[in-house]
Amino acid sequence: MNDFPYLSLLTAAPLVGAVVVALLPRHRPELAKRVALGWSLAVAVLAGATWAAFDAGGERMQLRESYAWIPHWDINFTFAADGIALVMLALIALLVPVVILASWHDADGGKRSVPAFFALILALETTMIGVFAAADVFLFYVFFEVMLVPMYFLIGSYGGARRQYAAVKFFLYALVGGLFMLAAVIGLWVAGGKTLDWQALTQADLSTGVERWLFLGFFLAFAIKAPFFPFHTWLPDAGGAAPAGVAALLVGLLDKVATFGLLRYSLPLFPDAARWFAPAALTLAVIGIIYAALLAVGQNDLKRLVAYTSIAHFGFIGVGIFAFTTQAGTGAVLYMVNHGLATGLLFLVVGMLVARRGSALITDFGGAGKLVPVLAGVLLFAGLASLSLPGLAPFVSEFLVLVGTFTVNQPVAVIATLGIVLAAGYVLWMIQRTTQGTLNPALVTSAPMRRDLTLREGFVVAPLIALIVVFGFYPKPLTDVVNPAVEATLADVGATDPAPEIAEAQP
Repeated sequence: MNDFPYLSLLTAAPLVGAVVVALLPRHRPELAKRVALGWSLAVAVLAGATWAAFDAGGERMQLRESYAWIPHWDINFTFAADGIALVMLALIALLVPVVILASWHDADGGKRSVPAFFALILALETTMIGVFAAADVFLFYVFFEVMLVPMYFLIGSYGGARRQYAAVKFFLYALVGGLFMLAAVIGLWVAGGKTLDWQALTQADLSTGVERWLFLGFFLAFAIKAPFFPFHTWLPDAGGAAPAGVAALLVGLLDKVATFGLLRYSLPLFPDAARWFAPAALTLAVIGIIYAALLAVGQNDLKRLVAYTSIAHFGFIGVGIFAFTTQAGTGAVLYMVNHGLATGLLFLVVGMLVARRGSALITDFGGAGKLVPVLAGVLLFAGLASLSLPGLAPFVSEFLVLVGTFTVNQPVAVIATLGIVLAAGYVLWMIQRTTQGTLNPALVTSAPMRRDLTLREGFVVAPLIALIVVFGFYPKPLTDVVNPAVEATLADVGATDPAPEIAEAQP
């Protein structure tokens, strides 16, 4: 048991901030923005203290807290973090203040409340932290479901023209996935000894049939949430309709709950079923990489294009998880972090361009780099990071996934590599059509399009650019905390890395 309640405070702090911001008067929007930003920065400081309290060489699950909730069913408010959860908590603490700053004017000028918008972002932060910090399966499920509520209102109330359709579709897909999980959670409570404590359930003895059905329930919920092919169709609509900052949270953080759930729950709790389902999971992941990349090539909407790239990236994460090697597993976790940085940056920069042009259609741009060269340069950087250019953080994770997979499943690794080629195609073509070539005359007459990157926008993109470069050359701060958790997860599954082949010396 931990002496200081780092995780419970980290979970509750944004919720308190959400209540404070929501109670501010509607006619004081600037005050609501400043309070929300300041509160999110305070949460980031607390997350830094949590990171400092974590011992990378210590036990697998640390900072554990447990408080009675429903004693009759042995359900508790139990929090604990391994290295995988820790890096995701840090990513949340980083991205939320960046998104608040990037969304400074997203709720202005409409009938909707500005304080409510930023209160919903802080409420969403609480649910995301709770999902990654939970160490009780029922507590995880509650946060998993409740996070749908603030995201639904952020899309449906503050999004674009198709916001209501996108919000309802997002909610229904996620709700159906949650029902599969609920059934599996109930089955796990019955079969696992009438407890939902993660630590106790890892020691439960489940029959083969029960384990496979329970794994399937969790997997379907996570496959819809991620989303993996063929459950992906809600993401382009939600990502295209949501405000850019909200979309960055959706693909950069919210969807990672699914891949984290696979690593935290599906693999350790159902190891035999995980090995049995692995070929099917790898097949879906590879199909998603190629299929989403091909769809991205044909997109004319910038935000939908970025959403399709995320589906392809989740395919790589799925490959890394189900390859069952240390390199691939570490690469998958790093991919979760680096995708949040790179695609989050890409969504935010796209949002800046869309706000200036008043349109997300690529054909409405053309030659924009002549008017906003700095912003166009940041878009190029974000695009190169998204396609995993060597020297940038996503390359490290993608390389580890492919190398770790190649040692055990060469066909999957080779097919997945085609996704890299396609990524270069759709990203570079998007940048060429948007910022290069002949200047669109309509851009010249648009006053906002003649305004380059502002100081506020510079503070938005600077930390993401810096981390993408730093982790591209020095990922050790991440790998030091991630590797022990990945190795422990693979030990739960009973997977071991293949022995290296050493050629015999010729006489």
